[in-house]
Amino acid sequence: MRYRARVEYDGTEFAGFQAQPGARTVQGELEAALASLAGGSRLRVDAAGRTDAGVHAAGQVIAFTYRGRLAAAELGRALDALLPRDVAVRDLRRVPAGFHPRYAARYREYRYTVWNGPRSPLRERFALGVRVPLDTAAMARAGSVLEGRHDFSAFGAADRQPVRTLHRVRVRGDGPLVTIDVAGDAFLRQMVRRIAAALILVGRGEVEESAVAGALASRTPAFNGAVAPAKGLCLRRVVLGRRAGEMNGDR
Repeated sequence: MRYRARVEYDGTEFAGFQAQPGARTVQGELEAALASLAGGSRLRVDAAGRTDAGVHAAGQVIAFTYRGRLAAAELGRALDALLPRDVAVRDLRRVPAGFHPRYAARYREYRYTVWNGPRSPLRERFALGVRVPLDTAAMARAGSVLEGRHDFSAFGAADRQPVRTLHRVRVRGDGPLVTIDVAGDAFLRQMVRRIAAALILVGRGEVEESAVAGALASRTPAFNGAVAPAKGLCLRRVVLGRRAGEMNGDR
């Protein structure tokens, strides 16, 4: 039977989602827990996106095929109980045999968080600390030019197909808490972190708002390839229901 579930994880101590030899990964922990429920046999875990080292998730979606006797509710509880403290699963349910979360995803929502206040060890575990006041209005205007379908070569690692569609780039400030929300059908590697780095430069007054549009058009690494630290990024939500024929990859 095929199952899917939502996964939350603190990415601080992981080398990313995808399994890697000799490295601790989210996929590795999930598959180890499932192996314990399957008599030692490996059950491959597929995900909606491969988050990088240090990146967190509140709403990652996974799928796997299970041949054991546990029903969905029991399986969900047993799997969660076997996972380490920095990974949790919820909302486990049966899906059709051919379900794959990467291809079923209509779009993904990421949030980059900035703590624009006094040094805070707790908040800055999951946020980038910036001491200089940020102009969030300027950041929002600069981010709006990235919405739509573009060649995002300037804001991502090299890819044979760099064209992506962003549905929303939203910057909001709530006192010292600044959030950058980016929703899109798919992403290049490090794309959201590079967008966040560019908008933070605008917010700090180090580059003009118009420079973001110029960087996008140039298709060369924006702002010397600036990338915001991984700890501020979280995969918040994966919206399922991709239309037939839409099978773009993502990061």
